[in-house]
Amino acid sequence: MTTIPNPPPARTRTALTKQPHPRKSLSQESSHWKPEFNKASPEARFDRRERLCHTAHDLLMSRRRAILLSPFARLVCVPFLLGWVLILTATAQSPGDNLNGQGSLKDQLASLTSYPTAPNTGVIILNVFAERSGAHLDRQALLKLVDRSSQNATWATTGDAAQGVFTNIAYGNYDVEVSAVGYLSTHKELQVVPTLIQLQLDIVLHRDPSAINLDLADSILSPKGRKEARRAVTALKSGNLTEAQKQLDAAYKSAPTSPDLNFLLGYLYFQKKDFAQAGTYLGTATNLSPHNAQALTLLGRTGLERKDYPSARSALEQAVLADSENWLPHNLLADTYLHEKNYTKARDEAQIAITKGKNAAGPAQLVLGEALVNLGQNQEGIQALNIFLQQSPQHPVAGQVRTLIAEIQDQASTTIPADDSLPAKARLSGVDPLLALPAPQLSAKSWQPPSIDDLRLSLAPGVTCPSEKIATESGKRVQELVEDVTRFSAIEDLFHQSLDEYGNPVRTETRKYNYVASISEPQPGFLAVDEYRADKLTLDDYPGKIASTGFAALALVFHPDMRDNFAMLCEGLGDWHGQATWLVHFRQLADHPNRMHSYKVGNRIHPVALKGRAWITADKFQIVRIEAEMVSPMPEIQLLSEHQVVEYGPIPFAKKKTSLWLPKSAEIYFDFRKHRYYRRHSFDHYMLYAVDTDEKRKEPVAKPSSDQNNPDKKKSS
Repeated sequence: MTTIPNPPPARTRTALTKQPHPRKSLSQESSHWKPEFNKASPEARFDRRERLCHTAHDLLMSRRRAILLSPFARLVCVPFLLGWVLILTATAQSPGDNLNGQGSLKDQLASLTSYPTAPNTGVIILNVFAERSGAHLDRQALLKLVDRSSQNATWATTGDAAQGVFTNIAYGNYDVEVSAVGYLSTHKELQVVPTLIQLQLDIVLHRDPSAINLDLADSILSPKGRKEARRAVTALKSGNLTEAQKQLDAAYKSAPTSPDLNFLLGYLYFQKKDFAQAGTYLGTATNLSPHNAQALTLLGRTGLERKDYPSARSALEQAVLADSENWLPHNLLADTYLHEKNYTKARDEAQIAITKGKNAAGPAQLVLGEALVNLGQNQEGIQALNIFLQQSPQHPVAGQVRTLIAEIQDQASTTIPADDSLPAKARLSGVDPLLALPAPQLSAKSWQPPSIDDLRLSLAPGVTCPSEKIATESGKRVQELVEDVTRFSAIEDLFHQSLDEYGNPVRTETRKYNYVASISEPQPGFLAVDEYRADKLTLDDYPGKIASTGFAALALVFHPDMRDNFAMLCEGLGDWHGQATWLVHFRQLADHPNRMHSYKVGNRIHPVALKGRAWITADKFQIVRIEAEMVSPMPEIQLLSEHQVVEYGPIPFAKKKTSLWLPKSAEIYFDFRKHRYYRRHSFDHYMLYAVDTDEKRKEPVAKPSSDQNNPDKKKSS
């Protein structure tokens, strides 16, 4: 909860009551699940020597020869039969294989590891490689094993060395699907049989040609270069072109192949109206980063300014492919077609721009109107021009547009009154559609993260979400948080910044607290989140006199007693720091109780509806990251925006040799009362009070106030 004066007590409680609403699943898709382990059966282990003997026995049995080995024979079976296996393997290899390469017998023997498995089951080991270079995949892959007879699915993920293992797999025919972000999914059929207990396969994934590498700039720019680039962006936003050029020139000397620096220099020269230089740098930026829609769009606009229409068309056609949902490149491309007298394409692109941009795409109405008039559709063209005037009656070109409409009408009434099909081409040169566009805006990093619904997700293609499994298992993980964390403490570092309109820090403050939080369930369906800090804090003790509490509760969105209040949808398989994760979008249901987040202003509590996205690990179904923001602004309390980012991870407790999944940091970006703020809560030195009593640090001096049990006190996530 974010609290504004009057001062609240230092400790608050949230009452979360289960409601009997019908549950909404993540999606209609679901998969059947089977246990990965047969707990009722004893396990059988196979060490390396036994595995080799079994391998040799399997090969002999496949030729219908059974061999009974005496104890003495077992001592020599390994070297003798190993040599025989090497001969057979070398004979079976394709011309491109060798005994020392990837997938060779030497490689397989070196990586052979024993895995426990129940009787009458087998082990499947999958090694995942990138392309055909022989390099292990540099990120986590998701493995889906489907029993072809029952269609039951079992899931796993790769670990170190890009290897994934399925154990306790019943004999039968299976289909395995391997997926990873940035790569095309691969399917392979396989068979688990009694004669081969441990099956090892190499899977090669091929890059998805539509995937975009977003890490190029970070790998090129040095820390000093990034600092200079940030200063340049600040100067550009402030209109200080001299300072911007100074910083960009310094950064460019050390990283001339940085697409970001080339784009910024192109933008700088565009602002200076040196369109030749702008085109040079922007051309370099797009060559280095061919899918950079922002650079392609500005390059196309630069071509229009220079009246180099073929170059403009080439850049803008690429821009609409790179960012088909953005109305601006469609509008500029329509303008280009208009100048090239390709009026049909100009009309079509202008209509697309209007569809994509709606009211924001008002300038496209001008292009559409001119294209329609040139196609002989005068009345339709005049209608489009009038829509432009209705949307922008005070626009600087509004007078020119009114004059154009009058001339078209005059031509139709005086020249050929009965024929509306004669185009008024000679009348169109007086209005340049570029003049209707606002000045190009620098789309550098905003002061807050992109909106939840604007964020472009990189998803593995062709992967179906096991939605019910994700809902069930993630709910269990959150229940474990409630059940296991009876009470924990940590050192909290609070970092607070007041920002200007460009996102630059104006004032920075820091605080450090002894922090205590607990999540309890005093009765079924009723969750209570308690949180307080050392000393009896008032609002004056918080930066900006704004208290922010309760971020550990954000994971409770996925608690079985809470998730019914949200519409949830699994968006697909994504990636978080190289780990395969399911991405789940959630949104507060308007007709369900809002118990997750609120602002307290004075004595009044204002619930804030949230929407967001969670990153949930594909193997353990742990929540590693949640982003959430307001569904809509709240002008009644002057809260225009708020964006939360909470990250979770395993916290080790050494004395008990265990670890728990707890919040590690929480960030808030909010625009409140005409001020912008950034706040970060980070935690370390965790301790479990109920478990590590011998490690227990002195509790905060302040005791919970008497009103902590007041159900009207609400806490935010």
